[in-house]
Amino acid sequence: MSTPGPVGQGLQLAPFRGLRYASERVSSLAAVTSPPYDVVVRPDGLRHLETADPYNIVRLILPQTGEPTARHQQAAQTLRRWQAEGVLTPDPEPALYVYEQRDQGLLQRGLIGALRLSPPREGVVLPHENVMPHVVEDRAALMRATAANLEPLLLSYDGHEADALNGGGARSGGHAPQAAPGASAVIDRAVRRPPLLATTTEDGVAHRLWRIADPAEIAEATSDLRQRQALIADGHHRWATYLRLRDERRDPGPWDFGLVLLVDSARYPLRVRAIHRLLRRLSPADALAAVGDAFRVRSVDGPLTAALDALATAQDEAARAGAPRNAFLLAGGGRFHLLDRPDPALLAAAVPRDRPEAWRTLDATVLHALLLDRVWRISEAPEHIGYIHDATAAVEQTERHGGTAVLMRPVEESVVRDLARQGVAMPHKSTSFGPKPATGLVLRSLELG
Repeated sequence: MSTPGPVGQGLQLAPFRGLRYASERVSSLAAVTSPPYDVVVRPDGLRHLETADPYNIVRLILPQTGEPTARHQQAAQTLRRWQAEGVLTPDPEPALYVYEQRDQGLLQRGLIGALRLSPPREGVVLPHENVMPHVVEDRAALMRATAANLEPLLLSYDGHEADALNGGGARSGGHAPQAAPGASAVIDRAVRRPPLLATTTEDGVAHRLWRIADPAEIAEATSDLRQRQALIADGHHRWATYLRLRDERRDPGPWDFGLVLLVDSARYPLRVRAIHRLLRRLSPADALAAVGDAFRVRSVDGPLTAALDALATAQDEAARAGAPRNAFLLAGGGRFHLLDRPDPALLAAAVPRDRPEAWRTLDATVLHALLLDRVWRISEAPEHIGYIHDATAAVEQTERHGGTAVLMRPVEESVVRDLARQGVAMPHKSTSFGPKPATGLVLRSLELG
């Protein structure tokens, strides 16, 4: 199962003609951007984006008309109309793009380009989560209809690895940005020039974009990246979609590449957060009654920050006691309940034995194998379970619409990367890496080549 290092030619990033908003045709660049499609989960959030500007990108990534086929065709028609009207215009020549996000205590920079698609067996791009087929099918249908990559995936690589092609180990922790060769040098030079665009979104994050069109600079960056392998930090379903659509075509062409943002996590460490579950049709009372002796159950006081602190404390105490660390915070009906200290015998019976210990002890593994499958018997269908990146939003939805929110703690990035290199996929929606790139700053039309 081990995937020690790439057997292919490393990361092959290519320039492309970016499709971008004409700033004079929209109210502001901030008003037409959106979080990634799977972060826009609340109907009120979707309506807010749709009303921010008539040209907001959410009308392409999450069209809202009728059945799926009609929605995808609507997105395609909207994209063509915006191009015909000059709202979206192609850059004059192929380029790579340096992208920067800046907030209090946060600085992230990376390269946006078209990455050659490679299967997991090549060890070049490492997925770490399973995907849900219905989501891949929906994204594939949208991408077929629009013939466009509407939002970049977030991939991370370790620029401090001496030789990723020979399986050099990842270094933990971050390092302050400093002078470096290759892709890092190209980025460092670009940010000293005036940006192509700059905007600040309503969450307070400042975004800037630079275009790299000089052939020598492109060659400097791409030759460096050919020594590297990357972890999919965000965008597993879109990566699976890229691979599916590439396999549908026999002749080489633009479908052999996909839009990505590559970030050197040694210079700009990513944040890793949990993705919470919303059990839409399971009340807190029924959830607690079904748990029985599978977990220790305790009521904990709010507010949410205090309840999350109790969750962290429970896991730390279990680790010191040598007990299973798995713990979950249930929210609903205005109350919080802590589930911890799972029954070891039930754990052993529920969790598959043919995986590494690091996988067997993941909270997401225990949640799906023991609680969702055996205790609550909940289907993975969207009408039964939702995935929400923000704990506050998960609790608010539970209070507004009923059901039970299951709040979780994040996984350490080193665990994610080690499992990915072993070729072991985590349960889907196990992690939320960030900061995620804003959608709408640069698109890739496959019809532009």
